[in-house]
Amino acid sequence: MTSSFSKPFHVARYQVASDLWFETSIRLAILSDLHACSRWMPLPRLARLVAQVNSERPDLILMPGDFLVGHLFGKRPVPAAAVAEVLKELWAPLGVFATLGNHDWSDCPQACRNGYTHSSVAGALESVGIPVLSNRNTALRRNAYLVGLDSAIGAGTTLRPDARHDPQTAFKGVPEGASTILMAHEPDFFLDQCRPVALQVSGHTHGGQVGALGIWATRPSRYGTRLDYGLKRDGGRNLVVTAGVGYGGVPVRIGKVSEFAIVTLHPSCAADRRSAAPAQALGN
Repeated sequence: MTSSFSKPFHVARYQVASDLWFETSIRLAILSDLHACSRWMPLPRLARLVAQVNSERPDLILMPGDFLVGHLFGKRPVPAAAVAEVLKELWAPLGVFATLGNHDWSDCPQACRNGYTHSSVAGALESVGIPVLSNRNTALRRNAYLVGLDSAIGAGTTLRPDARHDPQTAFKGVPEGASTILMAHEPDFFLDQCRPVALQVSGHTHGGQVGALGIWATRPSRYGTRLDYGLKRDGGRNLVVTAGVGYGGVPVRIGKVSEFAIVTLHPSCAADRRSAAPAQALGN
């Protein structure tokens, strides 16, 4: 266990071209589902992740939620403030941004005590200079925007959500025709609302976590395996779902290793349509 946990994280690499991206190419690092805990994702391991991500020298670092962990065998939770102290070492010229995932609500002790009015994760990250885009947006370049959605599940479940996301508020002020990237913890928004977004980045599914057995991949999404992992396309819109870093339920991964993603987003042209991994076109 010790030797495997000391190895570098797998890096999933994607080349993505979009008719909806009008800027020069941008290179993103996507870190999702950290699920920090004392035994399986301790702070020293997160520090190694931070160093590895920084060594990739991305233009932009995005963390679409689930910093905390709930029901995981043999774990002790790590406070959000301690996790933020490690993550503050992340750096990219266009910034480091986060959104909240469902576990950042359901497994946050502070949120449980305050009736789920706010999560300690948001305050901890903001205190170290990492903006949390909970239903808001920010300009990356003159006509390029990053939009962040809060969790669509919140403290609920996939079939009985306690929705925290507010798309109308999140996209407010983004000019029509702007090049846009969306962070949303749960990938389902990609099919729920067909917003003109060049790239959506998500986690939540863990890629199935036990993907080789085909068991877990259908549980976290209302769309079954359609949005389970990897690069999905629908016209000029693209979705990248990362398998994430940490564990959910049990500390086991079969077929889906712990990873972060490096995505290079280009404006569409023939030369840019090559992909590091096959893209799945989504029909109706």
